[in-house]
Amino acid sequence: MASEEQCSAPPRWRSISLTHVEYPAGDLTGQVLACMSLLPIAILVGFVTLIVFKRELHTISFFGGLIMNEGLNWLLKHILREPRPCGGHSAVTTEYGMPSSHSQFIWFFVVYFFLFLYLRMHQTNNARCVELLWRHILSIILMAVALSVSYSRVYLLYHTWSQVIYGGVAGLVMGVVWFFITQEVLTPLFPKMAAWPISEFFLVRDTSLIPNILWFEYTVTRSEARNRQRKLGTKLQ
Repeated sequence: MASEEQCSAPPRWRSISLTHVEYPAGDLTGQVLACMSLLPIAILVGFVTLIVFKRELHTISFFGGLIMNEGLNWLLKHILREPRPCGGHSAVTTEYGMPSSHSQFIWFFVVYFFLFLYLRMHQTNNARCVELLWRHILSIILMAVALSVSYSRVYLLYHTWSQVIYGGVAGLVMGVVWFFITQEVLTPLFPKMAAWPISEFFLVRDTSLIPNILWFEYTVTRSEARNRQRKLGTKLQ
């Protein structure tokens, strides 16, 4: 056990601002919005999981754009040096507030995803109406998520409206720019990159020419499973 002298002068603890989100006690709306503001972390975890298990170059490029977007946000904050609003939070962060990193992150993600759905997947425009409907529904859900995350930063007094709006604009611009860089510059290079020895060693692949990767993987997996089942049945006979 620690002695009384050690406990009399406890260390000063600080939280990691990325994960430490406070909301007013007893405020259900604030609690929901605090959970919404943690979505960027869930998205990052999802990307890492996809990269580890799928190892697809476009996903890696998307993730690289998110990282560069965060780097731009850090640079802008340290250039503008605008303080956060006085929210009375127990954990006072020393980070600057302009522009909002959460807003910039989520709008980069959503705008890039929009462009991917409606431009990158243009080969599937002849799909059934149900598939096209789901694409529109997903877009509406993503837009609602982006608005909720942005609003949460103002509601919880972590940012001002101007900080959130400028963050959203910066993320939107970065999302558009990085999407077209990926499509026009990087995508033509993906086949060569996938053929590199290091890419083959780590099983990195290029699926740029496959419009619906989910359907492709489903059909290929089902076909392979049936072939193996037939071969197994033949051996048993």
